[in-house]
Amino acid sequence: MDYKLELVAIPVTDVDRAKAFYEQVGFHADHDHKISDDLRFVQLTPPGSACSIALGVGVTDMEPGTARGVQLVVSDAHAARGPQELIERGIEVSDVQEFPWGSFVFFSDPDGNKWGIQGLPDRG
Repeated sequence: MDYKLELVAIPVTDVDRAKAFYEQVGFHADHDHKISDDLRFVQLTPPGSACSIALGVGVTDMEPGTARGVQLVVSDAHAARGPQELIERGIEVSDVQEFPWGSFVFFSDPDGNKWGIQGLPDRG
């Protein structure tokens, strides 16, 4: 049996602000449904990903800003950083950090949820 990770909840204080931020990063807004004042579900997917994130009201009990270690994987962390990608979109992103297991850049959303972008090392 396959177990596929398809959705990760990201705790935020302001759903509209967070949605706009993740769209600025480049995520695609798949769904935005307000069922009631106590339940709103927003799903966004990074380009090329089979896994999405969920923001909203009534989506998670985690405190806003407490998501850590959520990671995106790209072929080239330098290219993902910019100047044509995140920097050009106005995202504050760290310098590229090099490790034996890959190159990384880091950013946080407006609530302080922390993300990593890993460029995989050449396996040639």
